Amino acid sequence: MSENQNIEWKESWRDEYLKWICGFANAQGGKIYIGKNDKGEVVGIDNAKRLMDDLPNKIVTNLGIVCDINLLVENGKQFIEIIVEPYPNPVNYKGQYHYRSGSTKQELKGAALDKFMLERKGKKWDGVPVPNISIADLKKETFDFFRKKAIKAQRIEDDVLTDTDEDLVDNLQLVENTYLKRAAILLFHPKPTQYITGAFIKIGYFETDDELRFQDEITGNIFEQVEKTMDLLFTKYIKSSISYEGLNRVEKYEYPKNAVREALLNAVSHKDYSGGVPIQISVYDDKLFFWNEGQLPENWTIEKLLTKHPSKPYNPDIANAFFRSGYIESWGRGTIKIINECIQFGIPQPKFYYDMSGFWVRFRKDSFNIEYFESLGLNQRQIEALKYVKEKGKITNSEYQSINDCSRNTASNDLIELVNKELLESSGQKGAGAYYILKNG
Repeated sequence: MSENQNIEWKESWRDEYLKWICGFANAQGGKIYIGKNDKGEVVGIDNAKRLMDDLPNKIVTNLGIVCDINLLVENGKQFIEIIVEPYPNPVNYKGQYHYRSGSTKQELKGAALDKFMLERKGKKWDGVPVPNISIADLKKETFDFFRKKAIKAQRIEDDVLTDTDEDLVDNLQLVENTYLKRAAILLFHPKPTQYITGAFIKIGYFETDDELRFQDEITGNIFEQVEKTMDLLFTKYIKSSISYEGLNRVEKYEYPKNAVREALLNAVSHKDYSGGVPIQISVYDDKLFFWNEGQLPENWTIEKLLTKHPSKPYNPDIANAFFRSGYIESWGRGTIKIINECIQFGIPQPKFYYDMSGFWVRFRKDSFNIEYFESLGLNQRQIEALKYVKEKGKITNSEYQSINDCSRNTASNDLIELVNKELLESSGQKGAGAYYILKNG
């Protein structure tokens, strides 16, 4: 057994370890062992009886909670086990709120403390009421825009067209005790940045990571931000190729619009607005990044997002309004839709990852074309195989042999070369289940 999110070892007792107990109580609970070194080896304690008498009182007096405290013996040496249960209400130590995250303890302050306190009250950040703002301060045109979208999406009753704005806001559950919620400001206020720092979107075109060519900032409420951002991306930042089918002009952009729009909607609806940092979209010649401050639901992983999963919006009130307007679904299919759109469009699958306190989505252009392959010195078999992978999504050794009428040994050597040139990556499996896909790196 090693130290982890739920286990802490201490060689001797110090009263400052009450902070660790506080951290466990505010997180998922855990155990503290007194009389073990940092390798988990029992070193024993000399004052076990006194600690067994003192610790329950110290914990109750300073933290207001009760813990199970056990005296254990191993190899003739005594040590103490303190079992801390997770508490539904916030626990503080001398006015400080501590939290166990990973194998470390941290004191919650500022926005992190606000978020923690809201969660303990069963609230989300976007559901907090705000004084001194009325329906009259919101934008009439955005209410009209919402009504048209919602009626078209058939996710709201037809009589909403004749309802007052007050009724609409109430139906969307954006009011609490006569006060508008933060979500109402983000959704319908003409200038939400007056009340919420960083509630806007930045777009930049980069030649390299440290060379910004031009940029834009998109403000307004988040309905306006979505529409303006999509328009700006596909008129100024993302290129299109022109072709003709008979007399008809055909434009094809570098990225599928539906996938880009879904990534944008995910960033807007799942952003942690308490952080005060805008959504950032970085456009390069060969790739496109979306970043929003935020976090995954507890115990979720990036891998979980790439498969069927429940909908668990970070901002439920914003997500509900977006759903009613037809902007998003409510089944947790957003990431899957983005992946499928990219596959159908013929570009590599996007990459999703969590880093630097935020969530990233990276799209990459389709650089897999015949001229590019030939410039790398690939043979015709390899080119045919790459075309096959682009169409089918993957290729096995036997499929390589079949489409190229070659031996298994030749197929293996060709595939290894494609992996070495970072055009394909192996599934990592051995035997009949092994396959290769286009490399997203």
